[in-house]
Amino acid sequence: MKNKIIIGRKDKANLPSLGLKNLDIKMDTGAYTSAIHCHRIEKKEKNGKEVVEFTLLDPSHPQYQDKPFSVEKFHEKLIKNSFGTAEKRYVIETDILLFGKKYPIELSLSARGEMKFPILIGRRFLMGKFIVDSARYDLSYKRKLKKLKNKLKNK
Repeated sequence: MKNKIIIGRKDKANLPSLGLKNLDIKMDTGAYTSAIHCHRIEKKEKNGKEVVEFTLLDPSHPQYQDKPFSVEKFHEKLIKNSFGTAEKRYVIETDILLFGKKYPIELSLSARGEMKFPILIGRRFLMGKFIVDSARYDLSYKRKLKKLKNKLKNK
């Protein structure tokens, strides 16, 4: 059996290509797909190519930038929402940084309202890599802070 990393019920992660650092994430083992909160989600044509354009987070979020992102690597997928209703969503491919390692992740674009956790991490991403310990939290973030503290101490 491959060694899996223990991750808590919530943590903080970086999404480098989206310019987000220490963003609150929540493990959602009841969801298959991972999701990120955004608004103004729209399929467009730019420079002769089909893209999906979206604005991340809510204006009330500290990292909100009111900056539209355009992504060429996307697909549409029927995803059941928390009420069990299937809805068509755009899914983008990006990277997430956890425990000092960059992982590819697919995130469905979802207008989730002013949620405490702008990113939900589903089973598809967790499988084979992580074991969720619901009694723990911020394990990746705490490790990052410890490494930073040690680095500063050794200078």
